[in-house]
Amino acid sequence: MASVGIHDVRKSFGSVEVIHGVDISISDGEFVVLVGPSGCGKSTLLRMIAGLEQITGGEISIGERVVNLVPPKERDIAMVFQNYALYPHMTVQDNMAFSLKLAKAESAEIERRVKEAAEILGLGAYLERYPRQLSGGQRQRVAMGRAIVRDPQVFLFDEPLSNLDAKLRVQMRTEIKALHQRLTTTSVYVTHDQIEAMTMADRIVVMHDGIVEQIGSPLELYDHPANMFVAGFIGSPAMNFIEGRVARDAGETRIVSADGVRLPVPQTLQAADGHKVVYGVRPEHIELANGAGGVPAEVSVIEPTGAYTLAFVKMADAEVCAMFDERHAFRPGETISLAPRTDLVHVFDAETGRRL
Repeated sequence: MASVGIHDVRKSFGSVEVIHGVDISISDGEFVVLVGPSGCGKSTLLRMIAGLEQITGGEISIGERVVNLVPPKERDIAMVFQNYALYPHMTVQDNMAFSLKLAKAESAEIERRVKEAAEILGLGAYLERYPRQLSGGQRQRVAMGRAIVRDPQVFLFDEPLSNLDAKLRVQMRTEIKALHQRLTTTSVYVTHDQIEAMTMADRIVVMHDGIVEQIGSPLELYDHPANMFVAGFIGSPAMNFIEGRVARDAGETRIVSADGVRLPVPQTLQAADGHKVVYGVRPEHIELANGAGGVPAEVSVIEPTGAYTLAFVKMADAEVCAMFDERHAFRPGETISLAPRTDLVHVFDAETGRRL
């Protein structure tokens, strides 16, 4: 195992720069997830760690060794791809053993490692099957087994679950996390799915347009997003945003929306009277108001899921989603009263998007 250091790394394709001076330090044994929308540069960064893309500028180190010019096969990493990348004419056992055979490992050592990996992944009964005889989840286990037998310093995962159905994705992300807890090998995992990132990571790196927006534990990013992009990306359903301005009157601070609705905020907010801001509140932090003091909201759509109810409403001149644990029989067009939890709201600078 080893740490991974990414220092001022840049990547350009011709005159177009797609990675803009990224700095990330990954500790030995840590599970770090790179997350962001398509085109943010997360897969390109992973491929640079693997040596599959050349670095335009900066430095990548694995352990104590700078690997900028080290060929992929000499970096002591193992990569699990989105499309499994299995050899269709080889059995499961031969697929898992292939890299060790190329390395001219002893037959007994190859057999031992393949058997151990198959036991860890529950593949013992499938070693003589071919990939076409396996389900998607089983093929992904074989791809992980092929990585495990190499006993690398670093595991790299490039959106390994995106080809699986929803139920199998939940199962496989649990298995990958359990696998990491057992092997404790440094892992870098790329996904666009923030639920995967939240449930699997020790730390999350949120990327956008080739830069790192924020690095932190899942709950740090959820509770204390650095800006509107992180706030809107982390959390499902996404955070609600309402444009407004700061209003200070008789010692009380509120945010006033475009249509004059006064929204509650922590009284510790540091912003001048009249400052243009964006009010952010998560759907799960909006409660149904009992009596006076709530904000009027007109119901547009109700989505019952069984476990909770989503209400899409028009509130303070914005489209807002509220989540309730209770079941409510709201009807479209009905006006209800909602109360954002003041201690859990976020206020962002309207110009920079930074959290105030």
